Amino acid sequence: MRGIRRFGLRGKLSPRYLGPFEVLERVGAVAYKIALPPRLAGVHDVFHVSNLHKYIHDPEHILSFEPSEIPEDMTYEEFPAYIIDREVRKLRNRKIPYVKVRWSNHNDREATRELESAMREHYPHLFENLD
Repeated sequence: MRGIRRFGLRGKLSPRYLGPFEVLERVGAVAYKIALPPRLAGVHDVFHVSNLHKYIHDPEHILSFEPSEIPEDMTYEEFPAYIIDREVRKLRNRKIPYVKVRWSNHNDREATRELESAMREHYPHLFENLD
C-alpha cells in the first residue's frame, strides 16, 4: 500500500499525502497503477514513484480508512503556523524584510519565504511575540 504524495495542487498549499491505497501493478520502471476510491474516479490512476510514499508494515497497525473531505475542485484552506526566521535582503538601495513561515500540515523543510509586510497585513497575530 502506498499514499499518494502532493495530490492535486502543487506547492505550499497542497495536502501532504492521501491514502493509503493498494498498488495494483507496476507500469514501467518508475510508475505504479494505484487502486483509487470511486470519489477519485476522474483522476488518472498511474503515478510516478516520486509521488508515492512507502507504507512500512507493522503487524500491530490497523488501517482504518477515513475518507478525507476534499472538495471537487481539489482545494483546501491552509494557514501559517508560525514564523521560523526573519531576514532582510538588500536590493540596490532598498532593504526588503522577509520572514520564513511554517505552514499548517507541512514540516520546517517545506517552509517558505514571504514578504514581511504582506504577512503582517494578513496574519498580524504571528508577530505578537516577535516584536
